[in-house]
Amino acid sequence: MSKAVELSDNTFEDVVLKSDVPVMVDFWAPWCGPCKMVSPILEEIAAENDGKLKLAKMDVDVNTRIASQFRIMSIPSILFFKDGKLVDQVVGAMPKAQLMNHVSKVLK
Repeated sequence: MSKAVELSDNTFEDVVLKSDVPVMVDFWAPWCGPCKMVSPILEEIAAENDGKLKLAKMDVDVNTRIASQFRIMSIPSILFFKDGKLVDQVVGAMPKAQLMNHVSKVLK
């Protein structure tokens, strides 16, 4: 089972943009209640798609450059990257079924 990768402004390019599998990036903060609600769902989705999808988490309070670059205004924001490009984005906590709709599009 894969564990979420903790991202920083300095590791984003190597972990996300140069990944050989799609990456689901969770932009979050420790004080964010909805972020805490969606986190276990994202980890479950990543575990179910181990080897096909990577989960990475970025604390927006610590890593402001990348959050600003992607105009993260609300958290949780989940961005989906494939082949180094942003291909989908979700803002706010949502049920697993809704998140899976976005994941399935990215995995095609």
